[in-house]
Amino acid sequence: MKQHKLMGALALTGAFALVLSGCASNTGNNGDGGDNGDGEAAGVEAADYNPQPRENLKEGGVANFPINEIPEQLNAFHGDGSADTARVAAWYMPQILLQKPDGTPYKHDAYLDEWKIDTVDGKTQITFTFTEEATWNDGTPMDWTAIDATWKANRSNDEGFVPNAIDGYKEIESVEQGDSPKTAIVTFKSEFAWPQMPFLTGVIHPALADPETFNTAFIDNPHPEWGAGPYTIDSFDANTDFVSFKPNDKWWGDKPLLEKVTFTGMDSQASINAFKNGEIDTVGVGTKDRLAQVADMEDIEIYRAMQTANTLLEVDAEKPQFADVEVRKAFFMGINIDQQKKIAWNGLDYTEEPAGSFTLFSFQPGYSNSLEKAGWKYDPEAANKILDDAGWEAGADGIREKDGVKLSVTYPIFNDDPTQAALAQSIQASLKEIGFEVKVDVRPPNKFAEDYNNKNWDIMSLRFTSSDPFGAAWFFQLYGQDQGLNLSGVQNAETDQRIHDEVESIKDPVKQTEAAMELEAEIFQEWGLIPLYNGPSISAAKKGLANLTPEPYVGLDLFGVQPVENVGWEK
Repeated sequence: MKQHKLMGALALTGAFALVLSGCASNTGNNGDGGDNGDGEAAGVEAADYNPQPRENLKEGGVANFPINEIPEQLNAFHGDGSADTARVAAWYMPQILLQKPDGTPYKHDAYLDEWKIDTVDGKTQITFTFTEEATWNDGTPMDWTAIDATWKANRSNDEGFVPNAIDGYKEIESVEQGDSPKTAIVTFKSEFAWPQMPFLTGVIHPALADPETFNTAFIDNPHPEWGAGPYTIDSFDANTDFVSFKPNDKWWGDKPLLEKVTFTGMDSQASINAFKNGEIDTVGVGTKDRLAQVADMEDIEIYRAMQTANTLLEVDAEKPQFADVEVRKAFFMGINIDQQKKIAWNGLDYTEEPAGSFTLFSFQPGYSNSLEKAGWKYDPEAANKILDDAGWEAGADGIREKDGVKLSVTYPIFNDDPTQAALAQSIQASLKEIGFEVKVDVRPPNKFAEDYNNKNWDIMSLRFTSSDPFGAAWFFQLYGQDQGLNLSGVQNAETDQRIHDEVESIKDPVKQTEAAMELEAEIFQEWGLIPLYNGPSISAAKKGLANLTPEPYVGLDLFGVQPVENVGWEK
């Protein structure tokens, strides 16, 4: 959930993380692994990641994974961090809190003796007590200073730091040492509805407590000395998008099961070829074509799980074509979402409830279809009338024009998969019916973050995953100004204030969620972005590889975040 806002890189430390997309891309398994079509069996409802206890797994072995890219920004808390940044960080940065597939957080016992939440004098309070053994790789004790540094770096956009999300952290009043340096007392400004949320994605080394270091030190430099955990960096090459990990001889917890872990950046076609050649051990197979390519392989398993993710379509309201809200409304009414879903899930026998919200998923209590409430429906006839009434006239080529501005827009996709191309062409055809010219521009995957952040696009399809179930807690990150996840340009100070007053001020989580759902429907009426669909995650993996996708933002275990030391091969 989340930054240069790159969500794109996005986002990361908070609830959302952007993943490379081109109309729906995938989570970290590379190449359509959890999204782009993502469906396989109707009714996928659970996590499916081959969970195994440690006693069922052997020590040793290597696991090789694909990744969209090794991002330039390797600080997972920075606004330019992406879902891929979070994947890399999970393998050598502290996982002080873990999550069950349903999103329930719990402490990692190697790092924390205590993690408790209380209400003291009308204020929410969290107590963290680190274990005596918990130590950063450079020898610095892991203690209250890590909590303090993490809070200060993420609490504001106005102190020189560039965090990927300030939600939760900005509600904290103070961080103080407890009875010993190993204990941190976190006190909120008042009662806070979502105290499980802050620090859920870890902590930073105190060396990152100044903005310059926080913002720039991790650019193309993983700084393993500022990490802590069962693995550490073995080799790193930003030029070839490669990183490998080895067991950390400074680790004090359960022994990591694997002797080596690698991540290699590759596009979707390269990843499927690498899997077939035995070069990597998992790959996304979320389309009919990709499933077919692995169908005759031996000694592999296909895993299918619901994915806590959203595919969206966004316009840039700061471009002259979309300056008028009526044009934006007509644009979205010209999008045939049902056709998009048919293409994305072709051959996968998958259906789902309409994706009408970015706040909650349809399976969560309190969900309602905000998009429907906002008045959206696929209606090209009505869209044409809106544009007619707004004075946009069709030229000889069928493209509408007004005051010298043509409804000609650039739509980049960052994936060479045939399904992605078909999805883009469907949008192109739908919009032609109402007088838009959509120029599809295929670009290399490694240009996504730069192009997205620099708004080198007119319309964009993205996919982001939610790392936890606290949807309303991340409402500002979705719809506030200058947050990075939503670059549609329709955000404004009035909406920011309404989010603060009408949503964030509510301390009861159920009532806060209700308020968020109501406001979301109104925000959709600015027509900056709409949800298209969710979908499951489908991956192929070599038989015997267990406890898959332990990192945040990848999708075989729903909201799960597992100890990376437990990933291994069955005996």
